[in-house]
Amino acid sequence: MPRSLQHDRQLLIATLALCFAGAVMVFSASAVTLREEGHSGYTYLVRQLLWAVIGMAGMFWLMRTDYRKLRQPRVIFTAISVTLVLLVAVFFLDRSHSTHRWVRLGPLSLQPSEIAKLVVIVYLAWFLETRSAPRAPGVNDLRQTLLPALGTVLGIVALVYKEPDMGTACMIFFIAAVMLFIAGLSYRYIGGAVLAAVPLIYLAISNVPYRLERVRVYWSPGADPQGRGFQLAQSLIAVGSGGFSGVGLMESRQKLFFLPEAHTDFIYSIICEEIGFLGAVIILALFAIYGWRGFVAALEAPDRFGRLLAIGITTMVVGQALVNLSVVLGLMPTKGIPLPFISYGGSSLIGMLLATGVLLNVSRHADRT
Repeated sequence: MPRSLQHDRQLLIATLALCFAGAVMVFSASAVTLREEGHSGYTYLVRQLLWAVIGMAGMFWLMRTDYRKLRQPRVIFTAISVTLVLLVAVFFLDRSHSTHRWVRLGPLSLQPSEIAKLVVIVYLAWFLETRSAPRAPGVNDLRQTLLPALGTVLGIVALVYKEPDMGTACMIFFIAAVMLFIAGLSYRYIGGAVLAAVPLIYLAISNVPYRLERVRVYWSPGADPQGRGFQLAQSLIAVGSGGFSGVGLMESRQKLFFLPEAHTDFIYSIICEEIGFLGAVIILALFAIYGWRGFVAALEAPDRFGRLLAIGITTMVVGQALVNLSVVLGLMPTKGIPLPFISYGGSSLIGMLLATGVLLNVSRHADRT
């Protein structure tokens, strides 16, 4: 008798709750500012809901589509080729905020780096599984495994870094590193990678003035409160103003032209201000549930491909959430990393929901015997 496949309800509910919280907070953080600028206060809310519907449709479709179909070489290499083309195409299009990150077609826009995260996860899960099969060279074979795997990943990382988007580039590399570690990468390679990365990160920061200023502000947040430290200072004011239960939904003061782009990367500050410590803990708890159920899906996956997929997706979502929260709370230098499912933005929201659909499908096939 065939086994009944059931999705992980806790993972699904946590994801839907995060999306709902995101829609509410995007509206709260942007409505007043939009009206002051002469636009409808519902503009960003409508867009966020539209992206959520598209993303959820894809999530439910992938949740019911056997994840093992993704391991087909034609799927893998088509996805990589399309991603590379899009990452190159952004350099021939108009700049936005002094960066080349978007592909725009009329009112529609796409940030290829967000899609690249999921493509890298699927590629590495497939590639590392093939190298771990019987009579295969193994994960630690430098010529047949590590160089081809890292060559593809570093090619994508280099293109994203050049946009420039150092935060997303580092996140993609971190996801790849975690997947390689779980696949059995030797500690000597890990140590070598860390030693090689330190001077590269130093040069990437020290040679770019605005990155260097962000690090200086991080070490001395009160040194330039009206300049480079303005955004972080306003974020911390918002977080501290919320108290236990917050000032009330829609009642934030910091979003009123004090905290720049409050509906995007610093939306957690508004959550802390309006809903207080209680709301902040609820959001943290939802991400904790996501991480817990994601790692359970990895542990119970019926094959290595599913295990690596689950690890990669969970690392992407939880890792990005931790980076965003750390930036908002002043625990890391300021970087434009959106809060998954909550920050305003279609590419990030749709990408995270599609990835969650794959994770839910892995959990449906989990071996719970």
